Amino acid sequence: MISLEKIRDVAVDVARAGGEVSLRHFGKRINVEFKDDNSPVTQADRMAETAMREVITSAFPDHGILGEEHGATNPGSNVQWILDPIDGTQSFIHDIPLYTTLVGVLVGGEPVAGVIYAPVPDEMCVGVKGMGATLNGDACRMRPCSSLGEATFLTSDVQHFALYGYDRELAQLLKKVRVHRTWGDAYGHMMVACGRADLMVDPVLNVWDAAALINIVQESGGLFTDLKGRAVVDGGNGFSSGKEIHNQVLPLFNPSSK
Repeated sequence: MISLEKIRDVAVDVARAGGEVSLRHFGKRINVEFKDDNSPVTQADRMAETAMREVITSAFPDHGILGEEHGATNPGSNVQWILDPIDGTQSFIHDIPLYTTLVGVLVGGEPVAGVIYAPVPDEMCVGVKGMGATLNGDACRMRPCSSLGEATFLTSDVQHFALYGYDRELAQLLKKVRVHRTWGDAYGHMMVACGRADLMVDPVLNVWDAAALINIVQESGGLFTDLKGRAVVDGGNGFSSGKEIHNQVLPLFNPSSK
């Protein structure tokens, strides 16, 4: 049986490999294309994922890989590596240094490890099931926050709430929190895990957006669930917070949880 320590070490190498590729293109003129869902993609996204896949295949040739840009390889494998080479491509193409490289690892369908790497500030956040969470090697923990009235709330794009039918819930949330900012995408979830903010809500998430987050948030002392309260990475949306805040946010989006 493969050790979680080995998975963790390779996952860090995978994230750094992808981050190094994107960093070479950051702040430079780069052609931007748009996918069918109107989300941007660049050659840097594709090249970064290719570099990440090479690290995985070298270490674990029989493992499966699912990446945002290059799809699935070995989908029947018990171990799946879930990759987002540039999470926050909008930030990347506008020279905003808060984009990240994401690596999530599932064994038997269960998330066991996650890495969020922000290449520009060189911040590597790692969470492994039962082994804690770290930021650049030091333990990271959520900060205490017992009330939404004290909370710093983050999200990626406020327009997404209306687009996915949560405009009323967003309005309620904005009335309750102390302050809100759009320091979003995975970097926002990392901010919550590391005690810089208290709540990060994404009304839409793909599995490659979410797979890296759950172990980091849980191992830092918090909860990552979808808006129905399920601790899953394929729920289509999600939020990170401490347990007390979670219990105040969930009923806004899921009244049956009251």
